[in-house]
Amino acid sequence: MGGSSVFGVSGASAVSGVSGGSAVSAVSGAAGGPGVPGVPGVRGVVSQSSSVRHGDELSLARPAGGVTHPDRPRLTELRLSAFARHRRAVFPLGAFTLFAGPSGCGKSSALRAYEALARLGGGAAVGEVFPDPVACVPERARPDAQRRRGFRIGCTVDGPEGPVRLDVAVQAEPELRIVGERLSAGGVVLLETALRDPSRPCVQAAWYTAGQSPVTRAPLPDDRLGTALLPLRVAGRTDGQRRVLAAAEQMVVALRSVFACDPRPEGMRRPVPVGTGRLLGGCDNLADVLWRTRAECGRRYAQLVGAVRAGCAGAVADVVAEVLGDGTVRAVLDRGDGVRTELGRLGDGELRYLALVLVLLTGPGVLEVDPVGEVPEAMQALTVLADGLDRGLDPVQRGELVGLAARMCERGHIRVVGAVSDVSGVPGVGGTAGDGGVTGAGGTAGVGGVTVVHLEP
Repeated sequence: MGGSSVFGVSGASAVSGVSGGSAVSAVSGAAGGPGVPGVPGVRGVVSQSSSVRHGDELSLARPAGGVTHPDRPRLTELRLSAFARHRRAVFPLGAFTLFAGPSGCGKSSALRAYEALARLGGGAAVGEVFPDPVACVPERARPDAQRRRGFRIGCTVDGPEGPVRLDVAVQAEPELRIVGERLSAGGVVLLETALRDPSRPCVQAAWYTAGQSPVTRAPLPDDRLGTALLPLRVAGRTDGQRRVLAAAEQMVVALRSVFACDPRPEGMRRPVPVGTGRLLGGCDNLADVLWRTRAECGRRYAQLVGAVRAGCAGAVADVVAEVLGDGTVRAVLDRGDGVRTELGRLGDGELRYLALVLVLLTGPGVLEVDPVGEVPEAMQALTVLADGLDRGLDPVQRGELVGLAARMCERGHIRVVGAVSDVSGVPGVGGTAGDGGVTGAGGTAGVGGVTVVHLEP
């Protein structure tokens, strides 16, 4: 990669939309470095020669002695250096996180960035992840001399290897591609990529070796996340290479175990074919999943019925899935007096509430997610992304749903990141505005363990 800037377009900033080349520094957050080509507006990462270090600094990447790190990798921070309406934004993430604020404040775009990182971590191509990449570019972004614009996102994952940071620079125009990536831990850059030749569909990558040669260099495709490709490229012969693999695995495990959920009531009202029994993101096949799961875990199903009883109008004795003569399956509420109410008769709020309760009470084997098969389930934590968590719900339903989410998150195997229009409308949850009203970790009243991130227009 040489000693020049990994992204280097001198004099230009890296991600268009962040004014001033010095406003935001390196992709990893470190100071210095020239601009990022294809992403004007934010400064680029420092040169490889000053950031990829030798074997005697390997210990810097390891968890500090006496510091406890979780066994299950989990995202603890989402960074949107320049993405849609967000600039220089850093959001803390807890076991149960609520993004709160009015329409247009960027709640949905924050969850969209999280989902994008998850899909890239799962190996998806950048074109699949960003079907409309220009919409992700900050509105006032100005192209550089080559008419290139883009955006930057990143995250931190804590786990057995300690905090591991990932930052990605994406060029949206004139051609969609990943132009830079940095994976780092404990001050050591473990992987760094840069677009060196725009005419070729690849980036130049350097990863930590700590052997006879301090780094290994090789080209990687510019349409995939390099971190997700490392297990196929790194031999693992040296301590440095094994450290790179461990950090990459921790990042990928945390990112792949994500279920993005936004229930669509119109799809839940109709009978559906009997299928795989894995819940889709829109929950259209809710009846099929109820039919499958009823016999699998009686205790969880009893919790589901209890939650539905608390949040739906009228008496609820049971939630039943019925297979019809044409091979489809429908779900009904058993009222306990001989009357069964089809889901088609329920209100939109009741259906969204029922679907979200089902999501919280199930797991990777039921939800349509791509868990890491080579890692034991006990080492993975499923993250549910729920945009519009309070959409269409009344105060009782919101309170029941938040309480259930908090209880499930306390167990450690599930995490929830949701967006609500007004945190004051969620019973039992309060919060404090962060610096400038952009970020904040709020306190709670009545419901423990909730992190509230306040956003302003």
